Amino acid sequence: MPTDPRRNLPSVDAVLAALGSRAEPHDLVVAAIRDQLQEARKATPNGTQPTAAEMALSTSQSLDSKSRPSLQRVINASGVILQTNLGRAPLSQKALAAMAEVAAASNLEYDLEAAVRGSRHEHVRKLLQQTTGAEDGIAVNNNAAALFMVLQAFCRGREVIVSRGQAVEIGGGFRIPDVLRESGATLIEVGTTNRTYARDYEAAIGPNTAAILRVHASNFKVVGFTTEPTSNELAEVAHRNGALLIDDLGSGCLVDTRDYGLEHEPTVQESLSSGVDLALFSGDKLLGGPQAGIIVGRRELIADLRRHPLARALRLDKFGIAGLNATLHSYLMHREASEVPIWQMLRMEPSSLRARARKWARLAGDDSAVIPSRTMVGGGSLPGQGVDTFATALSASWGAEETARRLRAAPVPVIGRISNDLVLLDPRTVLPADDAMVGDAIASAFRQSDHL
Repeated sequence: MPTDPRRNLPSVDAVLAALGSRAEPHDLVVAAIRDQLQEARKATPNGTQPTAAEMALSTSQSLDSKSRPSLQRVINASGVILQTNLGRAPLSQKALAAMAEVAAASNLEYDLEAAVRGSRHEHVRKLLQQTTGAEDGIAVNNNAAALFMVLQAFCRGREVIVSRGQAVEIGGGFRIPDVLRESGATLIEVGTTNRTYARDYEAAIGPNTAAILRVHASNFKVVGFTTEPTSNELAEVAHRNGALLIDDLGSGCLVDTRDYGLEHEPTVQESLSSGVDLALFSGDKLLGGPQAGIIVGRRELIADLRRHPLARALRLDKFGIAGLNATLHSYLMHREASEVPIWQMLRMEPSSLRARARKWARLAGDDSAVIPSRTMVGGGSLPGQGVDTFATALSASWGAEETARRLRAAPVPVIGRISNDLVLLDPRTVLPADDAMVGDAIASAFRQSDHL
């Protein structure tokens, strides 16, 4: 009977000797070797078996991979500023410094002046009032939570009127009808997908109506034969009938986007001034801060939310509060254009973008070039909107997929996008301080053998 070739696999001790010393505990190293030996048995049952040196190399790579955290920094060169898969808004240096500052002990829930227990909500309360013009405000851990909390607090067991064109689904399968149902509120749909009038809301209001919910189309656009009432009209209908007007703005913007070459996006200030009772928006989209769900509006309603049991369940941690506080302070001081990365990126000059793209292209050889492109805002904000840019178009004999893989394998992975078998890298979505790392990743990718 022929001998099973798998008997020729090296022993654990032989691989250990070939591996040499490692920083990991001995039992973890041995377990990793056994895992690699088991994989080798499955991979080559009848073929040539790997040597001890080859097994040591694969074990070392496996241990190195396990020692790296799964959540790691990447460089977003995709051409989408608020890239949801890459963490949405890049934070300002001011926000990062504030978050690092509170990593140790902080006065998160301690009143320094009175030397008694304080409230974490107070750290952003005044800034929300000052930057939005609201009577009061509160922040929870994301905007989906903000909407759920508002519906639970004010609409549970009652009806909420929503236009059919706004009963939408956003990222991750989050559907407005589902949220209403889970909150205990009953959805009343009015109008049609493309046309809804104030009179439709008026006709639907009854004694059990708690609120009219307006949902801003932040991640899609309906064009053509469309009609929807203004916030002022909805406020008049709601208040005449004793109902609340809740405005889910989604992205949440505090500045005029037309100053940045984009279409006008309704601002939080405009929403509140139109008579909205509560406006809800995200912290990590057009605001440019950490993930948060922000609720601003009437003082007595925010007070009720602050006392609600969900306020504790959905509260921000100290890092989110510190980052949001610092981001809002940039707006308060009218420094968002120079301090908040999303607005910095949108204001980058074309000549600067072209020069940066050209430097990257030179590192990739003669087949790569600089081409006109578009930077999109993304992140469920300003659907379909973007600004002109220049991108580095990387071309290689091994193809775009392999080039993209090599860039992702860099010490700090670089994420681009593929178009027409080219890998495009957009300097507008890369902070200039990271240019050298992008250059290193490109140079390394194009030094590798075609056969890698």
